[in-house]
Formats: sequence, C-alpha cells, structure tokens
Amino acid sequence: MSEITLNPEQLKEILKSAIVELIRDNREEVSEFLAEIIEDIAMERAIAEGETTELFNRDSIFKLLEPKL
Repeated sequence: MSEITLNPEQLKEILKSAIVELIRDNREEVSEFLAEIIEDIAMERAIAEGETTELFNRDSIFKLLEPKL
C-alpha cells in the first residue's frame, strides 16, 4: 500500500476547495446554519446584557405600556 503525503499548502488548498464546494452545493442549509449561529450569539449577548441591567417589577412595565389619554 502506498502512502500519500501532502505538504501544508497542498492540504490547505484541498480543504479550501472542499469547503467552497460544500457551501456551493448546500447553500440553503449553510445559510440556515449561519442564521442559527447569529441568532444564538444575539440571544447570548441579550442575556448577558440583561444580567447587568436594572430590574423592574411587572406593574411598572405594564404601567408604561398603558395608553395615555
């Protein structure tokens, strides 16, 4: 059995080609995957920000939401 050896540059080019082909052939799935990642990051940031902001009670929130006459 013969052994195939690749230098780092060859490996890099092969991996790049494989990734580009994967994205091209599965564009919709990749887009959905990236959208999920972005949503997860946004949720994580919102939670972290919420942990450092002032707390309000339920009544004060609903009072702000009441229509002004």
